[in-house]
Amino acid sequence: MNLSSSLTHSIFKTVGHVADTANVRVFVVGGYVRDILLKRSSKDIDFVCVGSGIELAEKVASALGARVHVYKNFGTAQIPMEDLDVEFVGARKESYRSESRKPIVEDGTLEDDQQRRDFTINALAISLNTESYGDLVDPFDGVADLKRKIIRTPLDPVITFSDDPLRMMRAIRFASQLNFDIEADTFQAIMDQKERLKIVSQERITDELNKIILSPVPSYGFKLLFQSGLLNLFFPEMVLLHGVEYVGGNAHKDNFFHTLQVLDNVAKVSDDLWLRWAAILHDIAKPQTKRFDKVHGFTFHGHEDKGARMVPNIFRRMKLPLNEKMEFVQKLVRMHLRPIPLSKEVTDSAIRRLLFEAGNDIDALMKLCRADITSKNNDKVNRYLKNFDVVEQKMAEVEEKDQIRNFQPPVTGDEIIKMFNIPPSRIVGEIKEQIKEAILEGEIRNDRQEALELLKKIAKQKGLGQ
Repeated sequence: MNLSSSLTHSIFKTVGHVADTANVRVFVVGGYVRDILLKRSSKDIDFVCVGSGIELAEKVASALGARVHVYKNFGTAQIPMEDLDVEFVGARKESYRSESRKPIVEDGTLEDDQQRRDFTINALAISLNTESYGDLVDPFDGVADLKRKIIRTPLDPVITFSDDPLRMMRAIRFASQLNFDIEADTFQAIMDQKERLKIVSQERITDELNKIILSPVPSYGFKLLFQSGLLNLFFPEMVLLHGVEYVGGNAHKDNFFHTLQVLDNVAKVSDDLWLRWAAILHDIAKPQTKRFDKVHGFTFHGHEDKGARMVPNIFRRMKLPLNEKMEFVQKLVRMHLRPIPLSKEVTDSAIRRLLFEAGNDIDALMKLCRADITSKNNDKVNRYLKNFDVVEQKMAEVEEKDQIRNFQPPVTGDEIIKMFNIPPSRIVGEIKEQIKEAILEGEIRNDRQEALELLKKIAKQKGLGQ
């Protein structure tokens, strides 16, 4: 197979010409070749040469009049380009020690380099030298696996995954991103080698997990993580959601599969990683809050508050950011039940309070709430969604009238202190709270003049300024 017609960017001819002049064999390898065959766009191009990748990169950079970044410790070099991420490396072979996923690297042939690749679909290479320009080198039937939509390792999967256990996460990530199956022996090897994941850093695991979460139908990746046993190694709280308990004729739904459905529902309407994390964690405390009584059956009272308290520890362990991203997820977990009662009885006061507490995150919260309706009864789902339409219409009306979202007090504490010549004290906070409550209850508008009038009345009641 010749793919020269797919090598449309001028970089390929330039690299091939420079390599010819230097009498070096050079290939474009890996994901870029895979994506050509899948007709997917890609900006990451990896060039492998039989020789020094750094020396070839320096010569290519000179030909292009470009800069080159050299990473001698890794034997790689990058040439920054406006529209591409271009990396050069020499062909190499690798050997591993059992206690580390960092290989011992030696110079090698193209065949050695293809053998060390994680999957057959990533072990494809295209020659760029003039006499063979565009020829595909496919020693492990990667093209056939692309057509069959199969993830398979080039060599014995037990050895592949034992050598570098992160490849188990990558197998599931590619399956989830591409909607491919993992070949049976390959998946069995993941189950057999799962404990090897413990030598991988949490940052690397989380990086792959986030890519699974961002895939088109993320539930597929999570089901593979669950079935393989990998999920329990780094996310046991999520595994605890799995299962249904029966007491007499009472049962609760399987909260693991419910969570995956919510995640997929969110994925249909948003690419926001952190909104997807909120979907994953919205019911995370249900196992800890599950109770049963004969009157109400199974209940999970307070799971939203306990879940919000669990979020920082989960983020810390997962090496996720402990900043406004975590606070956003925590807020949505805590508030995800709040709009539901409003769908039955919509009052201006309740809408104001929801807008006040959610602030700019109200739209994300409503997306999560809509995604959380997962009943198999379509009439019930449609009824809830129509009720949410009413809530959102009412929110728009109240917001236009009262500007409650990101509410700022019309009168500040400093102003109260100066007006009545009082020291900073609890009474100042109490006055601000009374004004805020009056606005949220609709007793006055979110208006400075009306707030000042109310302030005078409150001050009189408290005997201030007399």
